[in-house]
Amino acid sequence: MKTNKSYTKRLRVTKKGKILARKPGQNHFNAKEPRRARLNRKRTTEFSMSNKNKARFLLS
Repeated sequence: MKTNKSYTKRLRVTKKGKILARKPGQNHFNAKEPRRARLNRKRTTEFSMSNKNKARFLLS
């Protein structure tokens, strides 16, 4: 089965196997957002996936 390349580009796997992803809603229309909300969205968050989805979407 092929790896889903568009999915792998959005996620990063750490050395210990955690999956990190960018928070959604940061592309445009952010001028009216409070500064704290804009800065919080820049941080990556841990992304939970089942083992079945990991095998399907990420490299082995």
